Amino acid sequence: MFNTTAWNRIRYGLYAPVYDLVAERAFREARRRAVEQVDWRPGMRVLLVGAGTGLDLPWLPRDIELHAGDLSPAMVRRLARRAEGLGRDVQAEVMDAERLDYPDDHFDVVVMHLILAVMPDPAQGLAEARRVLQGNGQLCVMDKFQADARPASLPRRGLNALTSAIATDITRQARPLLEGAGFVIEQDTPVMMGTLFRALLARPA
Repeated sequence: MFNTTAWNRIRYGLYAPVYDLVAERAFREARRRAVEQVDWRPGMRVLLVGAGTGLDLPWLPRDIELHAGDLSPAMVRRLARRAEGLGRDVQAEVMDAERLDYPDDHFDVVVMHLILAVMPDPAQGLAEARRVLQGNGQLCVMDKFQADARPASLPRRGLNALTSAIATDITRQARPLLEGAGFVIEQDTPVMMGTLFRALLARPA
């Protein structure tokens, strides 16, 4: 499968100048609804994984300590400009979601929007999210998922060879991924295109 960290860094660098034109309006409501599921408290330390150009920033509380990472330097630069324009203090870093440069038990909330269906190894990404989350922390996920009740069909798996190279994996299942990484799912809400896009809130088991 043509889905590697190196390729993702290249392609999202190329997508960066037009990413907002495609993703800002399309996912605005889904992002908002996903973030609303979090039990927010002042002073929380929060990490946006695969933060892209910072399209989640308008929906996040202002009384939190906010960190953001993305694989693409071009995306991080745009995120920093968006944060400045919104008057947000964000610590933005170029970072691989599968190798987070943070200590264990460091964050109250980890947000992973539209990243689990993109990264080469989502199980490793979730393992890293669990590692940096505090024991009572919250994982906020929003992404596209194959139905949990059945694996992807053969035609879907065939099409996935193309979609995973240029856009996103269309065969991944939310509950097996999150529960396999040691999370307990507390909320699971369809947010877009029927049940294709779902917002999940989970905590470490």
